[in-house]
Amino acid sequence: MEPRISLITLGVSDLDRSLRFYRDGLGLPTTWTGDKGVVFFRTGGTRLALYPQADLLRDVGRTDAPRSGDAAPSITLAHNVRDRGDVERVLAQAVEAGATLLKPAHDTFWGGCAGYFADPDGHVWEVAWGAFEFAADGSLEVP
Repeated sequence: MEPRISLITLGVSDLDRSLRFYRDGLGLPTTWTGDKGVVFFRTGGTRLALYPQADLLRDVGRTDAPRSGDAAPSITLAHNVRDRGDVERVLAQAVEAGATLLKPAHDTFWGGCAGYFADPDGHVWEVAWGAFEFAADGSLEVP
């Protein structure tokens, strides 16, 4: 297996609402609309997809959907920013677009600054700044 993650797919309860949140609210670029049953966003390196949760469960052969309000997420998505002040700016943008602020920007134990929000389906995103370097294509360099 090559060391690459090509696509992250989020199961969503309302494809059109999630499309508006990510495209209009957060500004992620896409040419897709919900009429194809899936939406893809262009991001640096990895692509993000939205797919109706019931269809995703069917595709993987499961019938048990996550329960709303489960105690802890089993996965978080991260958006690393280039400037410390961008953490608060991106969190505010997400909340304005319809996200729920889970944890405001704060100093971290590793010397950075981070905060968390949940998208309209409860998918948890971390927004973080720290001693990160970015490649020319905007992807995160991890030493």
